[in-house]
Amino acid sequence: MDNNKTNKTTGSSKTADSSCSCTPKSDAQPCNCLTDNIPRFSAIPTIKSIPTSEIRTTTGKLTFADRLDHFLARWGANRMGHIVKPGLYRLGNPTPDSLVFVSANYTLSFDAVRSSLAGTDCYILVLDTKGINVWCAAGKGTFGTKELVRRIGSSGLANVVRHRTLILPQLSAPGISAYEVKHQSGFLVEYGPVRASDLPEYLKTRKATPEMRKVQFPMKDRLVLTPVELVHVILPTIAAAVLLYFLAGPLAALAAITTILAGTVFFPALLPFIPTHDFSTKGLILGGIVAIPFAVAFATNSTMPLWENALISLVFLLIMPALIAYLALNFTGCTTFTSRTGVKKEIFRYVPIMALMLGSGIIISILLGVIEFMKVI
Repeated sequence: MDNNKTNKTTGSSKTADSSCSCTPKSDAQPCNCLTDNIPRFSAIPTIKSIPTSEIRTTTGKLTFADRLDHFLARWGANRMGHIVKPGLYRLGNPTPDSLVFVSANYTLSFDAVRSSLAGTDCYILVLDTKGINVWCAAGKGTFGTKELVRRIGSSGLANVVRHRTLILPQLSAPGISAYEVKHQSGFLVEYGPVRASDLPEYLKTRKATPEMRKVQFPMKDRLVLTPVELVHVILPTIAAAVLLYFLAGPLAALAAITTILAGTVFFPALLPFIPTHDFSTKGLILGGIVAIPFAVAFATNSTMPLWENALISLVFLLIMPALIAYLALNFTGCTTFTSRTGVKKEIFRYVPIMALMLGSGIIISILLGVIEFMKVI
């Protein structure tokens, strides 16, 4: 999008124009139409006139290094190292009338915004969200009113642009009080679309269509989150599989691997298709289905007594669903349609059940091991 089109859309947002009615304070301190006509609030730092050199420059082009950073972030490598320095950035050749977008300082969030705005002359105000994406940071409060107001003041934004409008991602709304931002900084909050990729279309009219406002979570978005979930549990899984291989045979080792894959890969992929609302019950259902083949395999083992076969089958039906349900509950932090209160209720309601199932399965396994040991001696 060219700069002329962008500037035309900002007309309704300007609160300062070429006419100036301010009065010089003294000969040594002349009038500044840009800042003297806006209200000052004690809640933010005194607005300063920052040197142009303090406004960092970025581009809309993603390099190989950027894409490598994204890959490593997806796989959980150096998790807290994928951050952008907070502050004000210029994209292209912005003027005092150019739009100001707000982003988190997580590289994937910032890069999504700047790459979508390639060819647009604007500013990007990056908040210090501790390297967390917009949705999660809004829930935690790091992408919040206090940080936004503080960053407006520390960046001297009021001296950089003439208008008083900020464009925020829609998913930041839970952490932002638009009224407080206006009251404390003088800047209006405008929510853009959910996805940064819709920004070019949004800027044509400065209005988000219902489709742009809709929060979607398709399979592609769910599966792209699975690597980091898998990485967190891969080492314990390998250790458990090796141990079970020597204690109970290859089928038990395969059950351990299958459990982790079901909780970190199969569950995200099948999320919308599993009945019930709670993630925990979805996990229990998936876990029960996954455990059935292993339970049947041991139940039909003719080399052991029937009661022993039944207990071993019960172990699979207790442990596997409990672990998969726990991993499913952990996935609530990756979605955009769960709430902190809902997750807390789910934790208090279902974690004790998972613990009881897992504990019962472990106790039965230990008893069976003792019985087998007694047979040998």
